[in-house]
Order: sequence, then structure tokens, then C-alpha cells
Amino acid sequence: MSAPRVVTEALGGGALSRAIQAGAVPAEWVAPVPRRVAEWRAHAHQVQGRVATGAWYAALQPAFAATGAAAARLQRVAEAGGVVVTTGQQPGLFGGPLYTWLKALSALALADRIERETGIPAAPVFWAATDDADYAEASWTAVATELGVQRLSLSTSGRDGLVMAETPLGPIEAALAELAAAAASAPHGEILEALRAAYVPGATVGSAYVHFLRSVLEPLGIGVLDAWHPATLAAARPTLVSALQRAASIDEAVSMRNVAIERSGYRPQVARIAKLSLVFRAEDGVKARVPVAEAQAVASDTTATLSANVLLRPVVEQGILPTVAYVAGPGELAYFAQVGAVAEALGVPAPVAVPRWSASIVDPQTDRRLGRLGLVIEDLRDSHAAERRLGDRAIPIPLRTELESLRAEVQRRMQAMLTANAAEGELIAERVLEGARQQIFHRLDRLERRIRTAARGRETEAMADLAAVRAILMPEGHRQERRLNLVPLLARHGETLLAQLRAGAAMHAGTLVVP
Repeated sequence: MSAPRVVTEALGGGALSRAIQAGAVPAEWVAPVPRRVAEWRAHAHQVQGRVATGAWYAALQPAFAATGAAAARLQRVAEAGGVVVTTGQQPGLFGGPLYTWLKALSALALADRIERETGIPAAPVFWAATDDADYAEASWTAVATELGVQRLSLSTSGRDGLVMAETPLGPIEAALAELAAAAASAPHGEILEALRAAYVPGATVGSAYVHFLRSVLEPLGIGVLDAWHPATLAAARPTLVSALQRAASIDEAVSMRNVAIERSGYRPQVARIAKLSLVFRAEDGVKARVPVAEAQAVASDTTATLSANVLLRPVVEQGILPTVAYVAGPGELAYFAQVGAVAEALGVPAPVAVPRWSASIVDPQTDRRLGRLGLVIEDLRDSHAAERRLGDRAIPIPLRTELESLRAEVQRRMQAMLTANAAEGELIAERVLEGARQQIFHRLDRLERRIRTAARGRETEAMADLAAVRAILMPEGHRQERRLNLVPLLARHGETLLAQLRAGAAMHAGTLVVP
């Protein structure tokens, strides 16, 4: 089977995210990102000074439950007093969309690069946010089929506020069968076997996600940390208690930062909810934000199960791990402008965030279809551009020639009328003639659209190709990495695709750590 093509793309994101990526926001909003090797080495030394050698791994080892290459790397880095590059994602069905894996591979590549260039041991860590309670997001995934995009989803409903670590997976066989069907007669069935081993009756949404991630990422040397594991909750508790004790100050800091962001013409990524702290308290697995007015009392309750919201989590993370950088997606980068205010209110350094690698995977069949259509990926970004191209190509040459001649003749005749009218001292107002010209060309545009639509309607094979191409490269009108599940592609292309993804992530890491 031919190898797929992996295309690196701009990360994108909203205006605030793009400004952060360009270094165009006030310096106090985000932590400075090292660039040169010497800067990364100096930053890593600062991180090393904040965390006791090896103690962090000893405390979190049960939450990692790491095996193989991941366990060996974590142990080596911990014993040497090294650092970690972190990233993470909330659970998504069957591992979630492609960007989950791009984040993990970006963290691996950056850790490799930092270790190689600075000489400081570094390990990648994936924070599996099983403490998340967004069942609507966690309960589905999408695959591409010959008929278009197909959504696979869980057949049960999650309780509001219940963390994914405790949300039952429910019946999963039908969705697994649909995913396997999307992989067709894939030659690399081991990824499907790993999926079936993780998504079993009795599992939770969170536990299945963690199990599957570990089966794929640990052999690469990436440790997967379960955020809802008692060891993680215990290690995070001191930072969460401190956040409760300073809840009013943090709330004010976030409010002021949001005002600054808005006055600079941007929109804060995470909306502030008045009178609520950044800490959740859970009872029987159901989370609720702690009101600022109750924060001191909850901080004193040693039995309370606490966790962080998205603005506090990066601060918690660097409090329990020697985190040298967090590899972030576009939305995450945007909310780091608010995270900086949280860190300042807590009196700790702001976490460093770097952009993840972004890419699309073009399998050989899709490449052939693009070639037949005469399109490139960018043509699919505009919802109408591809159809226009197909319609233009489908219009018979005689009709196209006559239409172009008609346009040219109308333009020539109207110009002649304008000239003659001017010679007569503008017998009729020039704007009237100009309005008539515009009306005629408007009618010609409508005629061309109708010809293009009719011609395109005869291109049934081309339209089928376009639908199939869109399903895999722009599923549901979104970029592939934000919608499509990676498993069917891995099942078809196996180590070849994984090697290409690792190579792309390594090239991206080279832009982050510059000699």
C-alpha cells in the first residue's frame, strides 16, 4: 500500500491566539517563551530548582502506571533531576480527533529536542483530563467513509457534572463495529485490537480513554497521567487549597486581565463567571465550582475532593511536575493570556506554553481524487470554491468561449455608448449608463452560474470524488485534525504513517528550539 502524505499547516486559531503565536501581545500577559538553546537551558535550570529531584515521580507513579519505554524514560528523567514537556486533552471517544495525537507527538518531539540540544534529561507527559465533565464532547467521534462523514457515539447519556473517570461507557459494540468498518480491510489490525482491549463492558469513558492512550503512546516513551487518579488529586491539593484561600484575589486578577484583553480588541478565551472560584469540588464524582464566598471554608475541609478549571490547571500541573513547557492547541494558547494572571495572583511563575504541530493526512486514494479534480487542500477551505472550479472545468468549451465573447462585446459596446454620450454633452446621466452596464453584467453572472450548475450536475463522478475528499480533509466543514478519528488511518498505514507524523512533529520542534 502506498504511503500517505502528511501536510504541515498553520495552527490558526482566533485573533488572540494568533497574536500570541506572533508575539504581538503585552509581555505581562504570557510567560516569555525560550527560543535559543541557551534560553531553554536557562529556563530548564529554573524549573529544576523548583521541584525536588525524583519526588514528583514517586508521588505520581500510581497515576502514571507507566510501563515499557514510558516508564523507563520517566524514571530516568526523575532520577537525573530532569524536566518534562506536557500536553493534554479531555477524553474523546476512541482517542478523540487527530489533534489529540498531534499534541502528544509534539510533546515527544520537543522533549527529544530539548534533551538533545541542552543535555538536560526531558520526558513527554500527556495529561489525560479524566476529571473533565463534558460528556457531550467525550461521547462521540467522526470517521470518513465513501458516503461521507459518519459520527459514532455512545448510546447512553452522562449525568450533568459527572467526571468522565466515573461516567459508565455503556454499550460500545455497535460503535466499535462502525469504526472497524471505516478502517475496511486494514492490514494493521493491532491498533483495532488495542482499541477493543480498552473499550470493554464495565469501563468508564475516562478509563477506556486512558487505557487506549497508554497502549499507543507508552511504546513511544510518552507517559500518560490520569488526572482523576487519587495520587494526582493528592499532589494537586496544595495548589488548589492555595487557590481557594486566594479566590477573591484570583477572581479580581482574572477580571482585570479580561478587561485588558477586551480593550486591546480581543475576546477572552474563557469567560469569567462572577462569584465563582477556579476550583471545583466533587461529591460522588459530580463537580461544581466553589463559590468565592465559600472558598475559605472548603479550603479548610480536608475531606473535599478538589480539581481545577482550565485556567488553573496549567498552574496545578507545573506545581506537581517539573514542567518546562506545555504544548498547546490554538484555543489553549489563547487562554494562557488569562492563566498568567492566575499565576501572578498565586505568586508563582506563569507557565510557558508553545504551539503544537498542525497537519492533515492525505491518504493515497484521496490524493488521486484531488488529482482527478484538479484541486489542492486549500481549495476545500472555501465552501464554494471547489464547486466553482468543477463547474468551470465542466462547462463545454464552445459555451465558455461564447460567454467570454459576450462579456467582452458588452463591455466594448457599453464603453462606446459612454464615449458617444459624452460627445453629446451627456444626453443621459453617466450613472444611468453605468447602472445599466452593471445590471447587464449581473444578468450575465447569473447566466454563468446557471450554466456552471447545470454542467456540474452532469459531473456525477467528480461530485462523488469531491464528497469523498471533503469527508476526509474537511469533515463537517472543519479541518481534519479537529474532527476525524486517527484510528482508521493508522489501521491502514501503521508504522509508516506514525513515522511520518513523528518526522513532522520533529521538524516543528526544530522551529521551537533553535541552535
